[in-house]
Amino acid sequence: MFSNLSDKLQDLFKDLRGHGKISETNINDAMRQVRLALLEADVHFQVAKDFIARVREKALGQDVLRSVTPGQQIVKIFHDELTELLGGDAAPLVLDKNSRILIVGLNGAGKTTTTGKLAQWLKKQGRRPVLYALDLHRPAAIEQLAILGRQVGVPVFTPEAGASDVLATARKGIAWGKEQEGNIHLFDTAGRQEIDEPLLEELRRLKELLDPDETLLVCDAATGQQAVQVAEKFHATLGLTGLILTKLDGDARGGAALSIRSVTGRPIKFAGVGEKLDQLEPFVPDRLAGRILGMGDIVGLVEKAAEVIDEEEAMRLHEKMRKSQFDLTDFLAQFKMLKKMGPLENILGMLPGMDKVKGFSVDEKQMKRVEAIVLSMTLNERRKPDILNARRRQRIARGSGTTVTEVNDLMNRFQQMRKMMKNTGKMKKMLGRMGGMPGGPSRLPGGFPR
Repeated sequence: MFSNLSDKLQDLFKDLRGHGKISETNINDAMRQVRLALLEADVHFQVAKDFIARVREKALGQDVLRSVTPGQQIVKIFHDELTELLGGDAAPLVLDKNSRILIVGLNGAGKTTTTGKLAQWLKKQGRRPVLYALDLHRPAAIEQLAILGRQVGVPVFTPEAGASDVLATARKGIAWGKEQEGNIHLFDTAGRQEIDEPLLEELRRLKELLDPDETLLVCDAATGQQAVQVAEKFHATLGLTGLILTKLDGDARGGAALSIRSVTGRPIKFAGVGEKLDQLEPFVPDRLAGRILGMGDIVGLVEKAAEVIDEEEAMRLHEKMRKSQFDLTDFLAQFKMLKKMGPLENILGMLPGMDKVKGFSVDEKQMKRVEAIVLSMTLNERRKPDILNARRRQRIARGSGTTVTEVNDLMNRFQQMRKMMKNTGKMKKMLGRMGGMPGGPSRLPGGFPR
C-alpha cells in the first residue's frame, strides 16, 4: 500500500539528509516534488495543497534550519502532519451494551465481506455480534452474509424469499434479534453500482428506524477520488460516524486514505488489508504514517504476533534452538505460527527499512512447497532428519509434488541452520542474507532459498 508515494518520499528524505544545512531553496524544491508525488498518488488537490502549506511553514522554522540534523527534523514534521491528515489519534467504535451498527456503501466495495470481518473482530473482543441481511436488491448478498455468519459462528437474520420492503424486513429482524442474546447488531444494507436518490432515501429511512450508534461507510481505496466523492454524498445524507477503507493491500497509490478523512471530517475506523476474515485492522493513523515514511510499524507487528503465537510453544522452540535440538517437527510448528500472522510481505512491511530492500519478494507457492515437503515426511523422519537417505528423499519428493533436488536443497539449508544455531554470530550473518539483500540470493525464513 502507498508503495509509489512511499518510495518517492523516502528518496526525497534521503536527499535532504545528505545536506549538512537546509535552506529555503532546498525546502521549496522538496515541497514541489512532494506535491507532485501526492497528486500522482491520487490525493485530492486541495488536501495536497493544504498539507504542503502546513509542512512548508513548519519546515522553514528557525528550529529546523538551525538544527544539527535538519533532514531528520523534516521527516518528523512529515510524520506528524501525515498522522494529523489521517485523523490524528485512532477512533474506536462507539459501543454500548446493546449497540447497532449500520453498514452502507456501493456494490463492489466489499461491504458484505467487511460486515462479516467486523463481526469476527468484535467476537475476538468478547462481544456477541448478530448479523442482519437487509440487501433486498441482491439476493446473493443475503446468501453471502449467511455463509460468513456460519464461518464466524454468529447468528444471521435472513429475510423471507421475495421480500421487497426493507423497513418491514428490518422490523422483523429487530424482533428476531431480541431472542438472540447478542449485544452488537450489524446491519448489512443494499448498494448500487453508483449513488442514486432511491438508494439514499431508502438508507435515510432505514437509519431513522434503526437509530444506530454507528453509521459506517465502506469505501474501496483503489477507486481513488471516486471514494472521496462517494463518502461526501453518503455523509451529506446519512451523517456518517466513520469509514472503513477496503483493498488497502492492493492499492499502490492510496490517495483515498489521505484525502477522505480531510474532506469528510469523519474518522477512518478500520482498514481491510486482505481477503481473509481476519484481515480487518483498526485504523491507527500514526502507524500508517510511519509505514508510508519507511519507519515500519513495530507496535502493530508485536500486537499481531501476540494474537497468534502461543507463548509456551515459542519458549519451548527457543529452548530447543538454544540447545541445538531443533528438528523438522519444530520447524513446521514455527512455520505454522508465522503463517498465522498473515501474508509474509505484509509482515515484513512492518519492519523499518524492509520496503527499501531491492529485489525482495515472497514466493507464497514456494513456501507451500517447503511445507508440503516436511508434511510428506514421517514423524520419525522429522525428528531424526539424518536418516533421510536417497530412497526416503525420492518418496518425500513424490508425496509432496516436488523434485528430489528441492528436497535436498531444503535439507541442506536446514542442516546449515542447525549448525548456525550453535554460533550466534554466524546465525546473525545468515539471517542478514535473507530476503534477497544485496550480496546474496533471495531467501525464505530460516535461510531456505526461493
